[in-house]
Amino acid sequence: MKPMRNHQRNRNNRRPYDRKDAEKSKVDTIMETWIPKTDIGKKVKAGEIKNIDYILDAGIKILEPEIVDLLLPNLEQDLLAIGQSKGKFGGGKRSIWKQTQKKTKEGNKPTFATVALVGDRNGHVGIGYGKAKETVPAREKAIRKAKLSIMKIRRGCGSWACDCGESHSIPLKTKGKMSSVIVELIPAPKGTKLVIQGQLKKILDFAGVKDVYSHTEGQTKTGLNLIKACMESLQNLNLVKINKDFEKRSGLIEGNKK
Repeated sequence: MKPMRNHQRNRNNRRPYDRKDAEKSKVDTIMETWIPKTDIGKKVKAGEIKNIDYILDAGIKILEPEIVDLLLPNLEQDLLAIGQSKGKFGGGKRSIWKQTQKKTKEGNKPTFATVALVGDRNGHVGIGYGKAKETVPAREKAIRKAKLSIMKIRRGCGSWACDCGESHSIPLKTKGKMSSVIVELIPAPKGTKLVIQGQLKKILDFAGVKDVYSHTEGQTKTGLNLIKACMESLQNLNLVKINKDFEKRSGLIEGNKK
């Protein structure tokens, strides 16, 4: 029998990844290093505010991303494809970077832009647009802006074909517009899944919506306008007044699932 090597022993003794421990260490790091500058930030660090819905319901603008990191420790992030790959064989493929160039006497000066998506898959989602001369600063700007623009989403069962009373879809039909692009979201019965464009599917998935139909109009190839129209349609859900009978029948919830 061959003796076990050192790297094999380390692999066998390695602890499995624990998401709760990672979230706890992230919160501890923020608590140690973060010095809040706003009143809301000071209250969050002191433990006076423990739910981000309190801040969103009050209409208070979030100016520090650490507030979102502390109140939503399980927040996930991703980059959306808004650009096109360049090159002979890569042309036409979607890319997370939108590259532009400015011609000067010194030569071409490129800039990179990207759109970041954050969400907890439980009623909170946000997007942010970042632009810089390099990719890493553009990504960091986008993630920061996405956290500062976090909003809560209404979920429920608004489909006449389902009527299960669970919060798997959206409660009402909603529409959003940006430039020539129109995105309409329609409640769908349970098990339909997300019948929508790929990048918008990520947004709804991060928001915690599992089943939805969609209808789009306009220049939908313009990725940034398509994303903004989808976010506006989700935001318009919060503007509709709903009576208590429909709220109970559709299983409507706002923000975190109670």
